[in-house]
Amino acid sequence: MLSTAFNIARSGLMAQSLRVETAASNIANASSRGPLPDDASNSETSDGLYQPLTVRLSPVITGATPGGVQATVVPITPAYVSVYEPGSSFANEDGMVAAPNVDLAQNMVTLSEAKAAYKANLAVIETVDEMYDALFELFDDHDDDCNCK
Repeated sequence: MLSTAFNIARSGLMAQSLRVETAASNIANASSRGPLPDDASNSETSDGLYQPLTVRLSPVITGATPGGVQATVVPITPAYVSVYEPGSSFANEDGMVAAPNVDLAQNMVTLSEAKAAYKANLAVIETVDEMYDALFELFDDHDDDCNCK
């Protein structure tokens, strides 16, 4: 049972780490720009534009030790929004460029949620460790009380 609790908390730590990495990447690339992909006057496409990502969390309900969470990185759609930046080298004749579809406020909330969840999962691991220590101490006390050799 203790190893199950540890594995569940470990999967939570890994999932929250992935959420932090993904949100940090979104925030770091939020100001990147590119041409609108359907812009006929520009031969480039938005293939080079940053693809915003999110993490989908799903419970693990099958396998040898069910429990925990599985984290999957998925692209955000639509990947870009049109932004008015007439001075950009990527601007079309209307002054529009493609910008990653990144919601900075939502990504900051994700970072805050991930921090809280990470702390909670870490507390579970610390509790499991304390429970193992108490269990081993019981065995040590039993060996000391018993003249079993």
